[in-house]
Amino acid sequence: MENKNPTSKTPGNPTAGSASLKLLERMKAEGIETIYDRYQLQQPQCGYGQLALCCRHCNWGPCNIDPFGKGPKKGVCGADANTFAARQFLRMAAAGTASHADHARAVAYLLVAAARGEAPGYKIKDEEKLMMVAECFGVKTEGRKINEIAEEVGEMALAEFGKPYGTQLFVKRAPESRQKLWEKLGITPRAIDREVAESMHRTSMGTDQDYRNLIKQAMRLSLANGWGGSMLATELQDILFGTPKPVLGKSNLGVLKKDYVNIIIHGHEPIIAEAIVMATSDPSLTKAAQAVGAKGIAIAGICCTANELLVRHGIPMAGHMTMQELAVATGAVELMVVDVQCIIQALADTVQHFHTKLITTLSKAKICGAEHVEVDEEHAVEAAKKIVWMAIDNYPNRNPSKVFIPEDTGAEVVAGFSHETIKYMLGGRFRASYRPLNDNIMNGRIRGVVGIAGCTGPKVPAGDENYVSLVKELISKDFLVVGTGCAAGQCAGSGVMIPEFKDACGKGLKEVCETVGIPPVLHAGACVDNSRILIACSEMVKEGGLGNDISDLPVAGVCLEWMSEKAIAIGQYFVASGVFTVFGMNSPVTGAPDVLKLLTEGLEEQVGARWAFERDMKKIPQLLMDHIEKKRDALGINVAKERKLYDMEDRRKLEV
Repeated sequence: MENKNPTSKTPGNPTAGSASLKLLERMKAEGIETIYDRYQLQQPQCGYGQLALCCRHCNWGPCNIDPFGKGPKKGVCGADANTFAARQFLRMAAAGTASHADHARAVAYLLVAAARGEAPGYKIKDEEKLMMVAECFGVKTEGRKINEIAEEVGEMALAEFGKPYGTQLFVKRAPESRQKLWEKLGITPRAIDREVAESMHRTSMGTDQDYRNLIKQAMRLSLANGWGGSMLATELQDILFGTPKPVLGKSNLGVLKKDYVNIIIHGHEPIIAEAIVMATSDPSLTKAAQAVGAKGIAIAGICCTANELLVRHGIPMAGHMTMQELAVATGAVELMVVDVQCIIQALADTVQHFHTKLITTLSKAKICGAEHVEVDEEHAVEAAKKIVWMAIDNYPNRNPSKVFIPEDTGAEVVAGFSHETIKYMLGGRFRASYRPLNDNIMNGRIRGVVGIAGCTGPKVPAGDENYVSLVKELISKDFLVVGTGCAAGQCAGSGVMIPEFKDACGKGLKEVCETVGIPPVLHAGACVDNSRILIACSEMVKEGGLGNDISDLPVAGVCLEWMSEKAIAIGQYFVASGVFTVFGMNSPVTGAPDVLKLLTEGLEEQVGARWAFERDMKKIPQLLMDHIEKKRDALGINVAKERKLYDMEDRRKLEV
């Protein structure tokens, strides 16, 4: 059904009055289909699928279960709603874990190649991080060359995917109490590939048919993501490309430049993005761009690659995931280069209306209608230069009448808040510590910390306002916010990730932000960088004063507009690590009340945390704040303590 009011805040519409809306209106006038149009054409979407009551794991099906009791209550094999939903949940977590693991594997191979001198242009940029990971892996460093250490670290990282025995090495970075709990429950993650393969086996027809056992495996599997694949990707990328430090950048479609050769890099693995950054530093390419009438070459990112480029180089972010078609629709993009994950097939159709070239770069991720330039470790910079030349050659084909770049030059954003950076900012080089953070949580200036992560999509009302509205309410009540992925991308484009936004905070948080010099909403990186939040939580426990485990901390996580299977894996590893996690929109197991109850109640008895699913976005801030206040009550830090001034006689009575 056509939406006749394009400015109304209904599902399928971005924020009213935004540059995105203007571009959508132009695309509609040109008859160019968008993600919002395709969403409307899918209505009504399959009710069985939305409730997790559809199964096609064998050719006896597909089978459906009637949630209203009039139709079948079991599949042909006898599987009930709980088995249907738990299998689907586990398979989603397996796909999400595999996505982050494959990302990490590519980085590990690159680290080995760079250490051996087989990847021209790449080198070790953070030796301190390398030494930290080497220590965690038990790699000897004394008297050895950096590249020798890096090669062994890379080889050991690769072993984490398929080793026949043992558990993930990074697990030892979790609080000891959490490690013991995982061991007691039998969910300490083993080899990453083993957890993914076993999950696929368990969910095949006729194997694991106990929903409680399936959800238990989902915890072990997802922990192999958070404390394995994602953490490996983050740490090895820091070693190769540098650990992020605060950097000033800009975000939204206004960062594209009218008189420049514009290249957009979209996807998730920064290997290709880094190669293109290196390639464009070649002065001969700039001269070539000027020779065809451009002033130079401009790079911008979309999705998580945008976050990677932003936190390490300050390269502007054109937008989050749902803005990829809109970037092309500016008519000012010569070339969009993509790697893996969250890249929509419709881009191949969208570029047909403009001069833009769409280039895929990996054999595992091709798109019909796109050109392909294979990028590997040994020839990455060479391939990147070829891609940049393609963009330069395409500049004369630009149609000036189709160019529409929003007048806004981009919202400023300060990004790059790795957990090492936060420690440094709180304590300096020699006294780096989370002590000031813990102290300010205990004294109430900061009520707690909320991590926002996840996707964007056409299913929810108000578009970009969801995450922004959430963080505005949280910081006004003195809750510090840390953002990753496309959630961070939305916030970055709305101007809330700058120190000046402290004026929107409550009195306590504002004072902390002013003293430390940080924004109230910290940009921590891409979706794999949620592992930074896990380490930060572990550091808070280690620092003391806020309990003995992550589950004791006054922290919470939230994803308002989840879309990807990666989001399910991320949510499950946060819950299994002890963090209360809220997802907006629908639950992935709605049609199975027992599974839903296990996720939203039963897991808390096992791991000290649980899921919550809430369709009403306006209720989510209070859910998060109520949980954190409950944790504060349990810690006894909400109780006002009498202040006593001790005289000399009182001091003598103190026991030391």
